[in-house]
Amino acid sequence: MKKDDNTTDDLRPEYDFSKMKGGVRGKYAERYRAGTNLVKIDPDVAEIFADDDAVNEALRSLIKVARHQVKPAH
Repeated sequence: MKKDDNTTDDLRPEYDFSKMKGGVRGKYAERYRAGTNLVKIDPDVAEIFADDDAVNEALRSLIKVARHQVKPAH
């Protein structure tokens, strides 16, 4: 693949991938996409939560509230 003249090489010298042999770009990409359920959180929301555990705890609390609010139809 030819390098575009307008790009800058901002990799550190110790990351010299030209010395690697047999690497395949994206080798596990499809398997990764199939086994993950990542969600993008907007920056204003992400500011509130320290980590993924905090997000999960908040969502579980919301689920509990929502389940109590919904009354089964008789």
